[in-house]
Amino acid sequence: MKLSDNQLKNKIVLVTGASRGIGKSASIMYASLGAKVILLGRDLKSLEQVYDEIVQLKYSEPMISLMDLERADGNDYQAVYENMMNEFGRLDGLLLNASMLGDRSPIAHYDSEAWARTIHVNLTSQFLLTKSLLPALYESDNASVIFTSSSVGRVGKAFWGAYSVSKFGVEALSQILSAEHEDQLNIRFNCINPGATRTKLRKEAYPYEDEHKLKEPIDLMDKYAWLMSDESINIKGQSIDCQ
Repeated sequence: MKLSDNQLKNKIVLVTGASRGIGKSASIMYASLGAKVILLGRDLKSLEQVYDEIVQLKYSEPMISLMDLERADGNDYQAVYENMMNEFGRLDGLLLNASMLGDRSPIAHYDSEAWARTIHVNLTSQFLLTKSLLPALYESDNASVIFTSSSVGRVGKAFWGAYSVSKFGVEALSQILSAEHEDQLNIRFNCINPGATRTKLRKEAYPYEDEHKLKEPIDLMDKYAWLMSDESINIKGQSIDCQ
């Protein structure tokens, strides 16, 4: 699955949750392969640090798109689309990586507001952003949309609550979009499951775990690169494990 240095040359790729963890690693890796990366997140300072790192590595200068998926409304999504079209005229890749853990508690005691917030960030915002950006993706010769799944998005497990339900929804959303675009050869939709990785979300879920036994985000990037590149042009409606 080794890719050439220019595998994503001239591609426009948007990454959500780009300020840290897997989103940060993917953004830098996509830039290293020649992509123009749009860094989307809610923390401007953290996004600027990723921006600076990409520039210092002498990759193509990225673009920052500041957005809080929990609070964004229709105008915010429309603005992301319009800014992108004004600047680039298309979108070639979309990595929907941002998510939140929510409560780790039994359904009987699950906080209703935390449930709604988690479902909104992890699932509803994915729908809203993808729907808003579809016209830009249609302008690409070969667009790849990657949703982020989880093992608890395939098998429901106790105490995973809204996070698990949201990831089941993400799997369904990806499959539905893939089926609806079955005859459209220039766009594809897939899920990727990173597995146990050393991230902030993983630490929240397993605070007493030995994080040094986990893979780093950078260790997963071969599949993230492959799925974004034209090498995976025939992969559609799949859910792929990194580990």
